[in-house]
Amino acid sequence: MAAPIELHTWGTPNGYKISIALEELGLPYTVHPVNIMKDDQFDPAFLAISPNNKIPAILDPEGPAGRPVSVFETGAILIYLAEKTGRLMPQDPLLRIQCLEWLMWQMGGAGPFLGQAHHFRRFAPEKIPYAIKRYTDEAKRLYGVLDTRLAGRAWVTGADYSIADIAIYPWISRHEWQGMDLADFPEVQRWFTAMTARPAVQRGMAVPG
Repeated sequence: MAAPIELHTWGTPNGYKISIALEELGLPYTVHPVNIMKDDQFDPAFLAISPNNKIPAILDPEGPAGRPVSVFETGAILIYLAEKTGRLMPQDPLLRIQCLEWLMWQMGGAGPFLGQAHHFRRFAPEKIPYAIKRYTDEAKRLYGVLDTRLAGRAWVTGADYSIADIAIYPWISRHEWQGMDLADFPEVQRWFTAMTARPAVQRGMAVPG
């Protein structure tokens, strides 16, 4: 039996991406909670595997050439896990490009801007109308981009469920925090319902428990 991967995580959209992927892949893993509310992310032991002090990070005792490897940044972790298993990333070169495009769309746009939307709408100690409008408007635009992409496609890359879907889903799961109504985006709503019904997604969203 393979040695379990160590998942250092907390209950956030970024953390859920990796627990969902591990569940989908059926890889054995152990969970090491990093309580970001208590600044556990600044612990030297965690910084050794995640120098940007952000969750999640993994430590795979059976990395390349059988040697241990640590990986931080969710996009890098998802690509690593897909390449390690040969799953959750299309083999067709053109579809692989699309998968990576939408993964980067999530990493560079959807994640940061949706995160700002729910921060300023829900958590900021001062309600700043300009910031709320700016990030809510951008969230609406991004949902529209995703809605257009999903038209006529089961998954973001078409027929293949992939790490792109996994990366995007946890952020869409916070749609109410971002001021979004999924009824306004019927393709996103259909996709979101299909994602939510997957048992591995349900298990991954319960980590760290």
